[in-house]
Amino acid sequence: MAKEIERKFLMDLTHWPRDTEGTPYRQGYLSITKKGIVRVRIKGDIATLTVKSSGTGLSRDEFEYEIPIDDAEALINLCQNDIIEKTRYKIMAKGKLWDVDEFHRENSGLWLAEVELESEDESVILPKWVIQEVSGDEKYYNAFLSKHPFLTWYNE
Repeated sequence: MAKEIERKFLMDLTHWPRDTEGTPYRQGYLSITKKGIVRVRIKGDIATLTVKSSGTGLSRDEFEYEIPIDDAEALINLCQNDIIEKTRYKIMAKGKLWDVDEFHRENSGLWLAEVELESEDESVILPKWVIQEVSGDEKYYNAFLSKHPFLTWYNE
């Protein structure tokens, strides 16, 4: 069992290096409960099935298993709600590897940056393209975005 400890941030795209190469991601949720989620994800040519606990603070339990792409495609067809489509960029900044997600389709216009930590109290030097922390804000969780896409927020 792995522990995931991460912080999540909104971005200022005026400082984002536009020449960064990304990987297309598609993911959906087979189960979303108060205790956790079950997610299927296709990232490039790799597919995974992930179970995450709800966790407390910045930490949660995470179990991730690689599965065949054909199985992942079939499972995505069984998912609840909308499928999340995004491009993930991996970038080193201030000594940390950051995952930056550019969302597409119903979540177009939303960009989020995540950094994984060794401990909840680890300090992080923020790059210029990070502006506001949204760690712990449920509406920026991918599972929430699958039920309440970014483009509908102003209509709800």
